[in-house]
Amino acid sequence: MPAPERSYDAVVIGSGPNGLAAAITIAQAGHSVLVMEAQETIGGGARTAELTLPGFHHDVCSAVHPMGISSPFFRTLPLAQYGLEWIHPGVPLAHPLDDGTAAVLHRSIDKTAQALGEDGANYTHLMRPIVANWAKLEPFILSSERIPRHPIAGANFGMYALRAASSLARSTFKTAPARALFAGLAAHSTLPLEEVPSAAFGLVLGAVAHTAGWPFARGGSQHIPNALAAYLRSLGGEIVTGSPVRSLADLPPARAVLCDVSPRQLIEIAGDRFSGAFRNNLARYRYGPGICKLDWALDGPIPWTAEACTRAGTVHVGGTLDEIAASERAAWNGRPEPRPFVLLAQPTLFDPARAPAGKHIAWAYCHVPNDSAADMANAIESQVERFAPGFRQRILKRSVMIARDLHLHNANLIGGDVGGGASTLSQFFLRPTWRRYGTSAKGIYICSASTPPGGGVHGMCGHLAARQALREFFSRVR
Repeated sequence: MPAPERSYDAVVIGSGPNGLAAAITIAQAGHSVLVMEAQETIGGGARTAELTLPGFHHDVCSAVHPMGISSPFFRTLPLAQYGLEWIHPGVPLAHPLDDGTAAVLHRSIDKTAQALGEDGANYTHLMRPIVANWAKLEPFILSSERIPRHPIAGANFGMYALRAASSLARSTFKTAPARALFAGLAAHSTLPLEEVPSAAFGLVLGAVAHTAGWPFARGGSQHIPNALAAYLRSLGGEIVTGSPVRSLADLPPARAVLCDVSPRQLIEIAGDRFSGAFRNNLARYRYGPGICKLDWALDGPIPWTAEACTRAGTVHVGGTLDEIAASERAAWNGRPEPRPFVLLAQPTLFDPARAPAGKHIAWAYCHVPNDSAADMANAIESQVERFAPGFRQRILKRSVMIARDLHLHNANLIGGDVGGGASTLSQFFLRPTWRRYGTSAKGIYICSASTPPGGGVHGMCGHLAARQALREFFSRVR
């Protein structure tokens, strides 16, 4: 669909949660805004489709949304009025072990500690101060604060966050289940667990589980952008799909452009408007490992040996801390791991309408080298079978997405990197450059997961970029 032939105060490139959040922020300030999306459906990394068989509704990229429900921006929006409903599983996370048991992350710190036995007190000592101070820490972790407004709480968090996950797990916990549980949380960083600041991801995801939960969107992740888009339209914002933007010449006239794209795409779209130094900084931006993702249509629930896994929305499949660390290190060092760490979600245990009666879906991925062509289906399924004997017999059909092809579903997934860029220490604070949302060209901003606070379906990158645009560029408009 071609862009409307009129001018706007702002045009947003990309209709992922960040692009829609940017557009909503502009529209809330009373300015006209158009969102242009290359695909025929909106959503970017939050879309749902029948990837296997008719009636089986799979999440194309993201599936579980701890950062969505805890997003400071989403909380201010009336998204429930536009069809978004969160479903909380009985247990946010389970981590099966070879002895038939599982480490379990409950909503309650006390229940989690009790289940960890000997390491319960250690878990409480680590996590309770973070959870107790979450309201003070959240503006720093999930916004663009450079210096925490609450320095004591920030310093206490940083003392643990700016460490390697493997080191923190070994120094804090004595037992294999507790170490494995924390390693699985930290592995969401896609960093080697021996690298700083991998521990930060484990601490944040654990704290969010205790403060907000790890829910699904009822009906699938598509309902998140659908609700955002409906609210945007209620504010007068416009959206066109099937409109790829290859250069700024493809846009209608606008005072400002906000780009929900990666640095590499930004160079292609607007590189001729940037200074040479800024282009070089963007070109040096580093992407992280990719993923190989599987979706299954199943004729029954996954037959986990550990009962706790049958109550969990998310299951971390990978065994011990050492095994998980080896898997993440291999992906970073350019080789697939034959026994990978697998992140798995089982939405239909809690949202049965997403599959035909009595049937189920499951979603899983493992980390692989960036731009890898490796098909990890057998390795992933072997890991699941290890903790759920008979799993393969329940597969009706599978969909496999290799890292090299993920950009076909979402152009922001460079080499299959679903986090918007490597979460190395330098890029943890300054992404994609020291300008963060700004560029060297007046009126052009970047608002993707390649800006703070990074990956996740939370819309904060778009919201914060739009706020900067409003301060810097719209002060003379209306």
